[in-house]
Amino acid sequence: MDIELLDNTRKIQKLLRNNNSFVVVFSDICKCVGDILSANVMVVSKKGKLIGLYNRPNLPLLDKLGTVGIGEFIDKTLNKRLMDVLSTKENANPETIGISTSGENIKAVIMPVDIAGERMGTVFIYRPDEEFSVDDIILSEYVNTVIQLEMMRAIYEEKMDTKRLRTVSRAACESLSSSEKEAIKYVIKELQGDEGIIIASHISAQYGITRSIIVNAIKKLEGAGVLESKSMGMKGTHLKFYNKEYVSMNL
Repeated sequence: MDIELLDNTRKIQKLLRNNNSFVVVFSDICKCVGDILSANVMVVSKKGKLIGLYNRPNLPLLDKLGTVGIGEFIDKTLNKRLMDVLSTKENANPETIGISTSGENIKAVIMPVDIAGERMGTVFIYRPDEEFSVDDIILSEYVNTVIQLEMMRAIYEEKMDTKRLRTVSRAACESLSSSEKEAIKYVIKELQGDEGIIIASHISAQYGITRSIIVNAIKKLEGAGVLESKSMGMKGTHLKFYNKEYVSMNL
């Protein structure tokens, strides 16, 4: 293996080792590889959401990509064409997938992100004039593998968080008395979405349940970490459920 390629792969490894959180930000990976390859780099989810981006200073931005930021969605037609790429395309012309280069000589590496046979997104790397060498493409494939692994971890952690929240919600609801469960049903009915402001005295008057039962039920769920509450004085109480649906399932 070329010494420079080895050093560059170690830069990616160092980024992962030095990450203090357990979640790697895809844009950090994009910046690392973008600086190494002197290229712009983006990671797009299968639904077209931009989850990683690095635009290197002084490099041209391609049509349909220059105005899209992290968390935003790229053009649907463009994402479909990216998703139609089933294997790595090396030194591709972006115009083949419908991206105008405005006459510039742009070279791109397009790589599908696949996890256990399921397409999860696309990595798109491009730069002007200079073709990607064999070592550049090997590094790009290595980075793509890192991104695949990080996506797998994120999906696993999300599933574990969901399972934990369901378990906590069930245990919290089991600690409520029958009247407290009724009170929470009325609270949920009054909320717009997973959070909002409720007035306990109004719920008490409307549904014929004492205010103290409503307050006690809210405190129990807050103590279990199912929701958070904040007094708004005369305006009422602001509630935020971490997942109202899981609570409703167990009432």
